[in-house]
Amino acid sequence: MATTGELSPGTRRVLVVNAGSSSLKYQLVDPDTGASDATGLVERIGLPAGRVRHTCASGTHTHETTVPDHVRAMELLRAAFAEHGPDLAEVELVAVGHRVVHGGADFSEPTVVTPAVLDAVRRLIPLAPLHNPGNLQGIEVARQVFPDVPQVAVFDTAFHQSMPPEASTYAVPRSWREQYRVRRYGFHGTSHAYVSRRVADLVGRPVEELATIVLHLGNGASATAVDGGRSVDTSMGLTPLEGLVMGTRPGDVDPGLPRHLAEVAGLAVEDYDRALSKESGLLGLTGSADMRDVGRRMEEGDPDARLAFDVVVHRLVHYVGAYAAVLGRLDVIAFTAGIGEHSPLVRAAVVERLAGFGLRLDEAANEAAHTEALISTPESSVAVWVVPTNEEYEIARQAAELVAPA
Repeated sequence: MATTGELSPGTRRVLVVNAGSSSLKYQLVDPDTGASDATGLVERIGLPAGRVRHTCASGTHTHETTVPDHVRAMELLRAAFAEHGPDLAEVELVAVGHRVVHGGADFSEPTVVTPAVLDAVRRLIPLAPLHNPGNLQGIEVARQVFPDVPQVAVFDTAFHQSMPPEASTYAVPRSWREQYRVRRYGFHGTSHAYVSRRVADLVGRPVEELATIVLHLGNGASATAVDGGRSVDTSMGLTPLEGLVMGTRPGDVDPGLPRHLAEVAGLAVEDYDRALSKESGLLGLTGSADMRDVGRRMEEGDPDARLAFDVVVHRLVHYVGAYAAVLGRLDVIAFTAGIGEHSPLVRAAVVERLAGFGLRLDEAANEAAHTEALISTPESSVAVWVVPTNEEYEIARQAAELVAPA
């Protein structure tokens, strides 16, 4: 994929916006090729010293300024394009595509933003209290700043709405499921959608024919079973806490843990939630949330790092085995995101643990892979790929297909 540089041929573009509570990330993307003409970040919104970074063909431009709110952040975004380029007036801006973390069961496709859509996203705030409010602010401000451009919401949860009921349903009381919308939703959907489609291109087969497991491994991590291009099971659940071991999140734990800690340690719900969200995972096991640190320390003989690494790999192998059974066959495993793309150590450990099922690792290819690469041998029963994710391209592609099909 092309990266930040001069405008590629044609002028059709999507401005991709990812608004958080104190930051606004953006990227100008060609939805046909994935080329990025500019990327930027407005951070420390609402804090005393805000910061703007804009990267384009002329380089990276950074300055500090006051950013009291998201309205000002969006103004700074426009100013950065006007001063450093590309000039938004010279491109055909077909949409502003917004990343929205939680769409609940309401949204299974990208959606043009209307007042009714905003109301629905607002009602879903209890399911994503740390993310949906910032996403909403970004959309509302973009509608003011770009009033003539379609605003499209692309939901992290949407890709997983194809899961069958037996995969998405928790065995909990009916009132919880119906009144409080308790079920498995899954996350990282734009990444899983992009990677499962891209790896089909790489193996030269229609995505509709493939049974694929995508391992999105970063500070947040999730596994998804993709059958014919559709998510049929995924490791994250009602929240992003479930499933794999992550940087600061534990993944699967016993549901009886809150009561046990309340009784033996007097732990309040708020403290329990904070510990599972910010103090667990690799951080809880080693004191570091960075897999690179864990790998270095393990090789130096640190027993805590060795245990943490083994726990991570065990959980990954557990999910790969389970999802291979769910799919009934397995054609491809794709590693993506920060750890998936840059840790040969993790990839090798997972594939070697699966050798009994016919997987064979090409050690040299694995060590060299930091971009799209096949890391299994021709004899391997399953093709194993490294595929860098591109969520911005996926958001741009989905938004453009909805409002301005090529």
